[in-house]
Amino acid sequence: MTFKFRALAVSAIAVPLVLTGCATSAGPALSSEPASPSPSATATAQAAFNQADVVFASGMIVHHQQAIMMSEMLLAKDDVDQGVAELAERIRAAQQPEIQTLEAMLAEWGADASEHAGMDHGGDSGMMSESDMALLEATPGPEASRLFLEQMIMHHEGAVEMSQTELTEGQNAEALEMAQRIIDDQSAEIAEMESLLAGL
Repeated sequence: MTFKFRALAVSAIAVPLVLTGCATSAGPALSSEPASPSPSATATAQAAFNQADVVFASGMIVHHQQAIMMSEMLLAKDDVDQGVAELAERIRAAQQPEIQTLEAMLAEWGADASEHAGMDHGGDSGMMSESDMALLEATPGPEASRLFLEQMIMHHEGAVEMSQTELTEGQNAEALEMAQRIIDDQSAEIAEMESLLAGL
């Protein structure tokens, strides 16, 4: 057999093998892994909400706004306990971004953020009455530190209660996540405030 003929014979054998290999590799890969949900399906699940979510978000906006107002009243005073002032700063810094997140949720749902704005919240979910707020504003620094802690403990307890209701009755994933974060953060702050109060 000549060299030229042997080369042709090898080529004739190799071509089907190459073609066979290409056909095999081009086939669809089989996988036992379940298909991931589409981005649109995930977004729809996250956007789902019910009336409990709306009540939680709109009510918590008002609740946080009052906590910020209480903190600012305290921080405007002289001779405030340093530990209490630092706590008030943290409360103000943490709750303003949460208000913005809650407002964004309501806007996404097409709900009215002012739904609870006109309600009298005195004694409701830890909210301070107008007379409570006036007392805090009028109380001088050293005494205001104690009053602020007493009022804010009640205020935080109300926020925890509202958040627990959301966990039981709510549906929206983002709202439920925030409710749990509020429970965790404000429960820790309640313990801190009780310790500060005992040390005054």
